[in-house]
This record gives sequence, C-alpha cells and structure tokens, in this order.
Amino acid sequence: MSMTDLLNAEDIRKAVGAFTAAESFDHKKFFQMVGLKNKSPEDVKKVFHILDKDKSGFIEEEELGSILKGFAVNARDLSSAETKTLMAAGDKDGDGKIGADEFSSLVAES
Repeated sequence: MSMTDLLNAEDIRKAVGAFTAAESFDHKKFFQMVGLKNKSPEDVKKVFHILDKDKSGFIEEEELGSILKGFAVNARDLSSAETKTLMAAGDKDGDGKIGADEFSSLVAES
C-alpha cells in the first residue's frame, strides 16, 4: 500500500511543497493539508504503518526525521529541531517513540 492509495496525490504534493524551507514544518497544518485529518481512524493507522519503515510498531526519531519522505520521495528531511518538536508533540508516554495510538492522537489534534 502506498500513501496515494489513502490520500490525494495533489494534496500530498501541495502539502510537501508548503514546507520546503528549513524550520518551516508544522505538523498540524501538514496533516490538514494532506487530508489526513478527515480520514477514518483505520486509514490514519494505515498511514502510520506506511511511516513505520522498520515495522517495529513505532515511529522512532530516525523515521520521524524523514516523515515527509514517507509522503513524497523527493521531500526533504526534517531538521533536528523540527524532529524533536514533532517527537515532543506525539510522544505522549515519554518513551522516545510514537505508537499507532499516539500518532492517531497527534493527527486528531491537528
């Protein structure tokens, strides 16, 4: 399954394009722009599993840094500061990684 099976390719392109500048990433705006906010809980979990590259059941910091590439291969990596901000927003239990339920909560906050 690919991201375009779940989300509109044009929405993905626009959202990734909106955050090309370093230090510009805003996860709330991004999740709204790609249409993730309007998806069912099942579809949000499917997106989570696509972003969980190592299939560990969690999105770790390394995977989080390349979250935009999970939506578009030619996207940029997040900066260290952006990655830490996103981790802090999503890691509700403080274990240093984001689980499926935490990801769903992160999207719902957007």
